[in-house]
Amino acid sequence: MENPAETYGKLVFNDATMRECLPSEAYNTLKATIREGKDIDLRIANIVANCMKDWAVKNGATHFSHWFQPLTGATAEKHESFLTPQKDGTAIMEFSGKELIKGEPDASSFPSGGLRATFEARGYTAWDPTSYAFIKEGTLCIPTAFYSYSGEALDKKTPLLKSMEALSEQAVRILRLFGNHTVKRVVPTVGLEQEYFLIDKKLFEKRLDLKLCGRTLFGAPSPKGQELDDHYFGTIKPRVSEFMRTLDSELWKLGVSARTRHNEVAPAQHELAPLFTTVNLGVDQNQLMMEEMKKIADSLGLACLLHEKPFGGVNGSGKHNNWSIQTDTGINLLDPGVSPSENAQFILFLTAVIRAVDKYQRLLRLSAASASNDCRLGGDEAPPATVTIFLGDELISILDSISRGVKAKGKGAQKMVINVHVLPNIPKDSTDRNRTSPMAFTGNKFEFRMLGSSFNAAGPNIVLNTAVAEVLEDFANTLEQAPDFDKALNDLVRKTYLKHRKILFNGNNYGAEWQKEAARRGLHNLATTVDAVDSLIDPKNIRLLEHFGVLGKTELIARREVILDSYCKTVMIEASTMFDMVAKSVIPFSNRYLKQLCDTVSALRAGLKGAACESQLKLIRGFSEHLESLDRTMETLCEANRNAAAMDSSKEKAVYCRDVLLGAMAQARRDCDWLESHCSRECWGLPTYEDLLFSV
Repeated sequence: MENPAETYGKLVFNDATMRECLPSEAYNTLKATIREGKDIDLRIANIVANCMKDWAVKNGATHFSHWFQPLTGATAEKHESFLTPQKDGTAIMEFSGKELIKGEPDASSFPSGGLRATFEARGYTAWDPTSYAFIKEGTLCIPTAFYSYSGEALDKKTPLLKSMEALSEQAVRILRLFGNHTVKRVVPTVGLEQEYFLIDKKLFEKRLDLKLCGRTLFGAPSPKGQELDDHYFGTIKPRVSEFMRTLDSELWKLGVSARTRHNEVAPAQHELAPLFTTVNLGVDQNQLMMEEMKKIADSLGLACLLHEKPFGGVNGSGKHNNWSIQTDTGINLLDPGVSPSENAQFILFLTAVIRAVDKYQRLLRLSAASASNDCRLGGDEAPPATVTIFLGDELISILDSISRGVKAKGKGAQKMVINVHVLPNIPKDSTDRNRTSPMAFTGNKFEFRMLGSSFNAAGPNIVLNTAVAEVLEDFANTLEQAPDFDKALNDLVRKTYLKHRKILFNGNNYGAEWQKEAARRGLHNLATTVDAVDSLIDPKNIRLLEHFGVLGKTELIARREVILDSYCKTVMIEASTMFDMVAKSVIPFSNRYLKQLCDTVSALRAGLKGAACESQLKLIRGFSEHLESLDRTMETLCEANRNAAAMDSSKEKAVYCRDVLLGAMAQARRDCDWLESHCSRECWGLPTYEDLLFSV
C-alpha cells in the first residue's frame, strides 16, 4: 500500500512542485502574484506553462483544460491536447503562456440569465494562480474564472475572488489600528463538511426518480429508520469502508486534505470533512470532492446521492460551511483566546460578523436557497429558514456587560471534571454546540449550516466576505477619525451589539415559540427559494455588492433569472418524472395486486357460498379510492406542468411551480405511499426505502 504522506499532492502543481520545477525568477514572480495579487507578464507565463506541461506529461497527462465553475453549480472543462504535429510527420508536446492564461469557451451554452444569447457566444476563462492546477484522469486542469465578452462574471469564482480582496483590504485597516503593521493580507478560510448517501447502484438504476431527480419522489417509510440513533458514528460497513478508503486516497493525491469520515444520523448517510484552507481553494476542492465521490461510488457498484433530501422522513444532507478569517502570518482573527473578555480585537471582529449577518440576513438566506434545499430546511437537524447566530452563554455575557458599560468577566480556561479517576480532566470549550442554529460560533469560527449538500459553496462565502468587509470598512472609517481609540472602540462595540443583538439566539430554533419571537424581532422567515430570490435585487444588497465591485446590478438581475429558471426546471422535471413513474409503475403494480385481491374475494365467496370477506373488500375499496385520487391528481399535475411551461414571467412561473405543482406532487405522494405500504412485495416492483437504506 502506498504511503499517503509520500503520495499526498502528487497530482497537484503545488508550491513544493513549483519550487522544484520553476526557475527562481519565475517562482518568485508567481508567488508574488498569489500573495499580493500582482500581474504576471507573458514571458513568465510562458516559463510557468512549459514547466507545468513537463510536469503534467511526466505524470501521465496528454491534455489540458481550463476548469471553471459556471452558474450550473457544477464544474466545466474542455480538453485540448498538448500534442502539436510537425512538418516532418513527428509531433511535440507544447503548452504556451497564452494558453495557460486565457481560454475561450462558448458562453451562450451556459446559464447566464440573459447576459449571453446564442448569437453572442464569446466568453473567456482566465487562469486563477491562487488555486493550484491538478491532474485528473490524464488531463491537466487549470482553475479559472469565467466571464463574458462584455466583462460580466458568468461563474462562481470571479465574485468570490473579488469578495476575498474586499475583506482583506478592510480587515488590514482594522489591524493597523491595533498596531499590527506586519500583516499584508487577510484571507477568509473555510472547512466544508460534506454529507452524502451511499446506496446500491443496482437499486438506484431501478428508481427513475433517483436517476433523473436525485431524490425519491415517493416512498413509504421503512419499518426501521433512524429512530434508534444507532447509525451515527456507528461501525462502518465493509463496502462503505472500501469507498471511504478509495476516496481518501484519490483526494489526497489531489491535495485535498480529507481528514474526518464517519456514519451520519440517517441510515446509508455519511460525512467527510477536510482540514481548513483558504475559501477559494476550499470551494475548488469541494467541487473536486463531489466529482470524486460520484466517480468512485460508481466504480464500486454504489451510487452516491448528494441531493439535500433524497429520502422523506429521515435526515437530509447539508454542507457545513465553517468560516473564519486569518492573517497571512497565521493568526485566526476569530479566535477568542484564553480570555475573550480582554481580547478587544476579537470582540471587534465578532461584532462585525453579528452586524453583517443581521443586516444581510435575507441575502445570506438566499445564498443557500434551491428547490432541493427547500426540501431539507426546517427539520431533522437541518436549520430553519430564519437566519440566526448562536454565540454561547459566555460570549453573550461578555457583550451584555459591554453594552451595560461594566467590566466584562470571562470564565477563562476551564476543565471538565468527570470524576472517574482513570479519565483525565479535559479542557472544556467556552461554548456548547447548537445543531438547530443556522450560524453557530464554534470556538474560533462560524459554522453556517444552511448550505445544501450539492451546493457550490462560493455563494454563501461571497455574501459573508462582502458583508463583513462593509462592516469593517465602516468600523475603520469611524475608528481612524477617533481622538480616543479605546473609548471609540468601546462605544462602537456597544452600539453595534445593542442594534443587532436581535439576530442572536442560543435556544432551540425548531420551537414554535421561537418562531413567534423571531417574527416579533423582525427576523425574516423566507421558507422557500421563491420567497428569498428577490433579495438579489434589493437596492441595499445591490449597493453592497456594487460598492466592492463583487457583482454589478446587471449581473445580479441575471443571477436572479438563473436561480428562478433552475428552480422551475427542477420542479417541472420532478413533476414529469412522477407522472411517468405513476403511469408506468405505481398504477400497474397496484392494479396487479388489486386483481389478486379481487380474485381472492371471488374464490372465497365461491368457497364460502357468498359469505362476506369484509377485510379484503375494505382493502379493495382503499386501493380503488387511492387509485382514483391518484388518477385525478395526475390529470392536475399534467395540466399544471403544461401551464407552467407556457408562462413567460420567471417569477410567476416559480410561484406557480411552488404552489400548484409541488402541491399536486405532495398529494400524489400520499396516495403512492399508501398504495406501496398496502401492496405485496411481490407486486411492488420498485426498490423500497427498506431496500435502499439498508442494502449496502
